[in-house]
Amino acid sequence: TWLSVVFKLHPFWINLNLINKTYLWKIKIKKEAKVGKNLTLTGMMGVGKSTIGKKLAKRLDYKFVDVDKIIEAEEGLSINSIFKSKSESYFRKIENDITLSELKKESTVIALGGGAFLNNTIRRSAKKLSVSFWLDVPIHELIRRLKKNNQRPLLSKKNITDTVKKIYFDRKKTYNEADFKIKCSSLKSDQIVSRILNLYENAGN
Repeated sequence: TWLSVVFKLHPFWINLNLINKTYLWKIKIKKEAKVGKNLTLTGMMGVGKSTIGKKLAKRLDYKFVDVDKIIEAEEGLSINSIFKSKSESYFRKIENDITLSELKKESTVIALGGGAFLNNTIRRSAKKLSVSFWLDVPIHELIRRLKKNNQRPLLSKKNITDTVKKIYFDRKKTYNEADFKIKCSSLKSDQIVSRILNLYENAGN
C-alpha cells in the first residue's frame, strides 16, 4: 500500500536530512575557518589593544600580532629605549615597514602602535587590507592607566595630564577615520570583543 511505501522511504528521508544537516554544518565550519580580511586595532596607548586583540584572535582562530612587540624583538630594545637611543624617526621607519608587512598577511588581528594610524601609508593600507577599529577610552581613564606605566616614550611624567590630552586631541580626528569606533568606557573586555566581532562579521567576513 502507499502507507508501506512511505514507511519504507522514511528512513531514506531521515538519512537525507542528516546528510543535509552534516553538509550545512561543514559549510558553516568552513566559513568560520576561511581566510578572512585582517582586523586592525588602533587607538591611544593604554586603551587595551593587545588585551582585546588576543581575545579577538582566539575567537576568530586568527594569528595575533602586536607591532610594538615585533619591533622590540627585532631591535632587542624596548620602545622607550629606541626613542631615547636612536630617535623617534628611526622608530617610525621600522614601524612603517613592519606594519605594512603584517597588513599584507591574512587572517590576522593586528594591534597597531598608538601613533601608527597617523602614518598616511599605514592608514591607507589598513583601510584597504583590514577592517579597522578605533578603541576609544575617555581621557580621565587614560590618564589613570598611564600614570601606572613609565615605559611610554611620548609621556612626560612631569605633566602627564596635559601630555595625554594633547596627544589625544592631536590624534582624535585621524583615529576617527577607522572603519568603526568602539567606546570602551562602560564595557568589559569580553563585551568589547563581542561588539567588534559582530561589526567585523557584518562587514563581510
